[in-house]
Amino acid sequence: MALALILAAGSGERLGADRPKALVELAGRSLLQRSVDLMLAVGGIDRVVVALPPGVSAPAGTTGVEGGVVRSESVARALQAAGPGDSEDMIVVHDAARPLASAELVRAALDTLAGTDDLDGAIAAAPVSDTIKRAAPPSDAGEAPAQVPGVAGIVVETLERAALWAVQTPQVFRRGALERALDVPPETLAQASDDAWLVERLGGCVAIVPSGSENLKITTPLDLSLAELLIASA
Repeated sequence: MALALILAAGSGERLGADRPKALVELAGRSLLQRSVDLMLAVGGIDRVVVALPPGVSAPAGTTGVEGGVVRSESVARALQAAGPGDSEDMIVVHDAARPLASAELVRAALDTLAGTDDLDGAIAAAPVSDTIKRAAPPSDAGEAPAQVPGVAGIVVETLERAALWAVQTPQVFRRGALERALDVPPETLAQASDDAWLVERLGGCVAIVPSGSENLKITTPLDLSLAELLIASA
């Protein structure tokens, strides 16, 4: 059995919207509806639970629950709202803010996890194309000047690009592994930028399923414009 959890509780403040981000329209459909349609189109997903802003109704064919203060709290609430299940059930976690994910990508993540007992999760990610440098505040960078106008940090090291991946959603986990990972204090949930980190910190094995940069996250008006262009050119 596979269950999909869609995270749609964000405010959309950085998007400059007058409504919750998930309700912003992209080429005639809301970001949320696009993600719901995606999950309902993937064969083998039996149920969709959506973590929503207060007062927002769940789309047809889904179960709704009010989201949490932080991302992983929303995941925990959505999983609880789904009711009990088997520890080997597949749980798909997806951000409504990534409306261009494909059914093929969701299926690839599900198939990767189902193909071996050695994995606890499989996550979509794109190879990093930019050179990435780790920086420290000027005041913490040894002999570097503490106050330099316009300087955000001092380079500490250049990371090996070939080993770096930009993490996306969907992320797929075995239910038992995800439940254990979410069973932590609220302050730990607040530290998690994605659910794979929570699984990893308990020693879970998480595989990367290659994706592309077109599976972008809608955060700013520029992201929304780019997504519209990608849809128009498809």
